[in-house]
Amino acid sequence: MKIKMVIVEDQTLLRDSLKQVISRHDDIEVVGVTDEAAKAPDLCRQLKPDLVLMDVVTKTGPNGINVSALIRKEFPAIKIVIMTGLPEITFVDAARKAGVHSFIYKDRAPEHLLYVIHNTMQGYGIYPGPNDQPWFASQFTDKEIEIIRMVCKGRSREDMAKELGVSERYLGQHITSILDKSGFDNILKFAVYASSQGLIVVDNNT
Repeated sequence: MKIKMVIVEDQTLLRDSLKQVISRHDDIEVVGVTDEAAKAPDLCRQLKPDLVLMDVVTKTGPNGINVSALIRKEFPAIKIVIMTGLPEITFVDAARKAGVHSFIYKDRAPEHLLYVIHNTMQGYGIYPGPNDQPWFASQFTDKEIEIIRMVCKGRSREDMAKELGVSERYLGQHITSILDKSGFDNILKFAVYASSQGLIVVDNNT
C-alpha cells in the first residue's frame, strides 16, 4: 500500500525536486503540494494523506509548526515531518510541543529524508541528535539565545533585565559572553546578523 503524501514548501525549485526524488519510490505517492502552510489543512481534508512534509517558514501566513498543531488535532492519524533550512534552536522544541512526529534539516541527503519518512510511518519519531544541531544552537546557552532574541526585538537593557528577573550587571555578563563567543564587538550588530541569517527567528507579536 502506497504512502500518500502532501508537500508544503514555498521554494518552487526545492518543492519540485522533493516531489521528483520522492516519486521515484514505488511505495510513496505525492498526492498534493502547496507553497503555503495555511493551505495544508484543506489539502488534508480533500486528499486524506498519510503524511505531510511541512516546511517551517513559508512566505505568507502562519508558520508550519503552528499549522501542524492544528492538523494533529483534526487529523490525529496523519503523520507530520517538519523540515527547515533555518538553524533556529526553538523550532525543535516547538515541533515536539505541537505533536510533530519527526524533524529534519533541509541540508540532509535525500536518502535520510526517505529514511525519516519510512520510519515515521512505522511509528518511530526521528529528531536531530546533539551532533545534528546547528552550530548556533550548540554554541550559546538558552539564556543567551533568549537575550539575543530580545535584542532583535529592540528591547532596552533595563527592560531585558526586568523581564529576565536579573540585575543589569548580571545581564551585562551574559552579553559579554555572547560577544566573546560570536567575535562581534557590539550586541546589536550581532543581533542584526543573527536575524538576517535566520539564526534567530523573531515573533514581533510577543
